Amino acid sequence: MPRKNKADEKKRRNATPRTPRPKPKVDFTEDKIDFKNTELLRQYVTDNGRILPRKYTALPAHYQRKLTTAIKRARQMLLMK
Repeated sequence: MPRKNKADEKKRRNATPRTPRPKPKVDFTEDKIDFKNTELLRQYVTDNGRILPRKYTALPAHYQRKLTTAIKRARQMLLMK
């Protein structure tokens, strides 16, 4: 019985190319991300008030950054908790 080598396992793992993850369709524009638009912002916050990470929101990076700043501003203005 031949022993399996770690190098052989790595080659086998890397042999199959990964399929690219499909880009999500964002149904709102960048202008809609505003601290006054609390209905939109509440979709990206948990019940405890924590901002959902990009892994779960599936937003592009620049949208996620704007969303984060908008949520933080809404919290400071006491529009959100």
